[in-house]
Amino acid sequence: MVQENDLKTNLTVCLVGLGYVGLPLALEFAKNGVKVIGFDVKEKRINELKQNIDESGEISSEDLASGPIEYTTNAEDIRRANFVVAAIPTPVDDANEPDLTLVEKASATIGKNLAKGAIVVYESTVYPGVTEDICVPIIEKESGLKCGVDWFVGYSPERVNPGDKEHTTSKIIKIVSGMDEPTLKRISEVYQIVCKAGVHEAPSIKVAEAAKVFENIQRDVNIALMNELALICHRLDIQTSDVLAAAGTKWNFLKFRPGLVGGHCVGVDPFYLVAKAESLGYHPQVITAGRRINDYMPEYVAEEVEKDLVKAGKKIEGAKILVMGLTFKENIRDMRNSKITVTIAKLKELGANIIGYDPNLTTEEIKDEFGLESVSEIGSGYDAVIIGAPHNQFKGLDQEILKSIQGKPVIFDINGIYKEELIKNSEIIYQSL
Repeated sequence: MVQENDLKTNLTVCLVGLGYVGLPLALEFAKNGVKVIGFDVKEKRINELKQNIDESGEISSEDLASGPIEYTTNAEDIRRANFVVAAIPTPVDDANEPDLTLVEKASATIGKNLAKGAIVVYESTVYPGVTEDICVPIIEKESGLKCGVDWFVGYSPERVNPGDKEHTTSKIIKIVSGMDEPTLKRISEVYQIVCKAGVHEAPSIKVAEAAKVFENIQRDVNIALMNELALICHRLDIQTSDVLAAAGTKWNFLKFRPGLVGGHCVGVDPFYLVAKAESLGYHPQVITAGRRINDYMPEYVAEEVEKDLVKAGKKIEGAKILVMGLTFKENIRDMRNSKITVTIAKLKELGANIIGYDPNLTTEEIKDEFGLESVSEIGSGYDAVIIGAPHNQFKGLDQEILKSIQGKPVIFDINGIYKEELIKNSEIIYQSL
């Protein structure tokens, strides 16, 4: 095995894509003494990073300053690296079909600027086969270089959890894979520089690709089960959280909770495996059923708010509703695929007037992403309040929320952060999942 210091001396890593996956990885390599080139097509992003500013708020200015990274929008700089990591988003289109456009474009860029002998590792979440069947041919075509002879490929799925300061790159086990044994060993050695918890060497690239989508599908299906149980608990007039607390005393009960499943991983990745499975002649049933339930929950919230307004003697048409917490999960600035947008759209369709409030977002961001008028504090005069992403800033605001509502209070607290304070008050129409 190559000594780490010798490996670092001869290693130049280029991160292609400096989003929530690429930037932390680039920083970890830089902190560990590796020469790092950070490439992104977004000029604004590169200019901000040069000033040690991470717009997402995931990495502080102090941390960014701690690792020397050469930031660039010049694709030709990729050619100076002998280890290229592609950390590119993989969304779905309006029909929930995999959209590989960004990965394909990045592969073409890498191919046009690839040094002979380099290793290219993909971190994007994809269905099994994308790396070898789609990305490799693009790089070969653009570079004129033969994979396995002139350059080498591997796959190491990202495991970044936005807002999570505990399970960071250096503290998690990383899956690595390569096209052959020598490539796998070199990729493993490189990632061990930054992944202090160790790496797991998968036997093939397809296995590693499948492992990533399996991780998120398991979570998606388990949350779907909790959401379905929440729908049943509502009809039984019992609190889901009370049932889960009781069931959770059993040693092997899995502690998942109901909620809106958005973001760019759990709410998206299952569609990648579904598409691949269907291309092979198999229609997944459990995965798609879970997706249907989770996709329905934002509409369910809107439907229940409408019913609760009627119970309170109010009309949905013209009702003024405050929606607190607009990001896809708590304590982050990431708005991608936030499912509260579905709830908002449904309520608007019913004639409600929606006001947005999120202390982690600017007025302009709320207007651009959600099309909402926003407030910088809770305020007053609302007919109902919906609490979406349960940011830390919302803790202890239950009485302020009550005072903000005119007439009989209607509150839908999606994650149940005020359950103990509000649920026993018969003067309040309160719901949570």
